[in-house]
Amino acid sequence: MKDDALIDKKAYQLAKDYLPSRSIGGVTAELIEKYLNPLTLNPKPTSKEGIYQRILESAQNANMKAGVIGRAIGGVEKLSLVLEGFNPRAVMDKYAGDWEAILNDIVERLEPRGEVRRTPRSIWPHYCQTILSAANFVEQFSSASDFFAWVDFFDRDDRARASLPTLLSREIEGFGFALSCDFLKEMGYVNFPKPDVHLRDIFTALHLCQDKADDYQLFKAVIRVAAHAGVSAYSADKVFWLIGSGYFYSDLHIGSQGRVGSRKREFIEYAKPLLDRT
Repeated sequence: MKDDALIDKKAYQLAKDYLPSRSIGGVTAELIEKYLNPLTLNPKPTSKEGIYQRILESAQNANMKAGVIGRAIGGVEKLSLVLEGFNPRAVMDKYAGDWEAILNDIVERLEPRGEVRRTPRSIWPHYCQTILSAANFVEQFSSASDFFAWVDFFDRDDRARASLPTLLSREIEGFGFALSCDFLKEMGYVNFPKPDVHLRDIFTALHLCQDKADDYQLFKAVIRVAAHAGVSAYSADKVFWLIGSGYFYSDLHIGSQGRVGSRKREFIEYAKPLLDRT
């Protein structure tokens, strides 16, 4: 049997080299490298308003929410017009826990494209509840520095780290373990890979994690691969995610508005024999 550490290291290198080898216009090794440092593309926020906005950006990165919410209003940043410049205290005072009042203001002022469903299980009502609970959460902190000191407390301890996304998922409505990791990693906390569908499909197909791994187990598997490859968990997350999503979100001149199409299936077929464990 081949050494698992060597397999993990090879899997990462195959993933990192894969897209630049596919002759996709504009997709080079240098481009991939640019996406491996979160703060290169998205500097850490310096205010509570910035943290609040980042939570709401991550909250729409699930299932169909980005299409229903972000694209419907021209980007989450447009919510600033309704959310008092993303001021959590002002949102709490203005809406007093009434998510329907938020949705009414969004419909009136931002005029979302498409149908806005108002049934309890629909996306917009859930998202408006996230808006309220996120405001309550952020307002617990006196400043951005206070918030980052709190995150640092968990991030410094390997044994405590995974409890932070679990805690966030309980504090913020609609913010599960995976979205909590997404929020943290996109603010520069490189030890919080997001266990999303693309990584799950690739890791299970290549036997880098158990077939029915839950989010926590997949999270740990990405960290393990990263450690064996000698890179950050963020880097490991991103190289596999770019293959699965085919989305270069900061380079819209590439492909169709940054989208070059998923290469997930072909990468799995390519990598499987090269990672043969016998």
